[in-house]
Amino acid sequence: MIKRYISTIALALGLLLGTTAVMADEGPELPSAGTNLRDQASLQRGAHLFFNYCVGCHSLKYVRYERIADDLGLSEQDVMQNLNFTDAKFGDTVISHMPPDDAQKFFGKAPPDLSLEVSAKGPDWVFAYLNGFYLDPKSPIGWNNTILPNAAMPFPLWELQGQQIAVMKPAKSGEDPQIDKLTLLHPGRLTPEQYQQATRDLTNFLEYVSEPAALQRRHYGIWVVLFLLAFTFLAYLLKKEYWKDVH
Repeated sequence: MIKRYISTIALALGLLLGTTAVMADEGPELPSAGTNLRDQASLQRGAHLFFNYCVGCHSLKYVRYERIADDLGLSEQDVMQNLNFTDAKFGDTVISHMPPDDAQKFFGKAPPDLSLEVSAKGPDWVFAYLNGFYLDPKSPIGWNNTILPNAAMPFPLWELQGQQIAVMKPAKSGEDPQIDKLTLLHPGRLTPEQYQQATRDLTNFLEYVSEPAALQRRHYGIWVVLFLLAFTFLAYLLKKEYWKDVH
């Protein structure tokens, strides 16, 4: 029996260590995006960035303009004047106005829909990706990315961040050179701190888009917790009243 327990524990530890090793091999450690779905101002800024810099190529086919207005505290006029640059109606889903044939011709493949991007890859990955672009003269589009090497997408936010270049580590014999860090060659319209906040806002908005119901679920969750606390208190009073005569 003891040997069986020891074998079970050893197997569990082995699986845990193996899983940890696999996760460590998945890629570099990602910086925390620091998103906060309760920060409505951040969500509004992120929506402004998406519709000004991203919707030209990327759609959000699972979310409607009307839903964005309701969840982000915006009026129909705000959305239709400042976020809708097509002839879409208020109740329509967010579809890029780039024709699929043009996207195929320009980028070699159609840009992905971003409705579920954060759900698929996580906010930290998206945040790191938006901060990982650098100039690469070997790339056919002139840009590369530390998180997704050889990405087909040119850098849409370069006017905000500026232009980064890669500083390489000293290469060992027989090994390919590795990127040590990115450094800013030409500043953009934003300071590095302002740009990080901008990409945090954009990531926050895309996290909201991945699951709009999360805003309501968290709101309801607070009331559920308060109800459970009140119910527990009433149950405690009932228990005291019921058992006082027994003692």
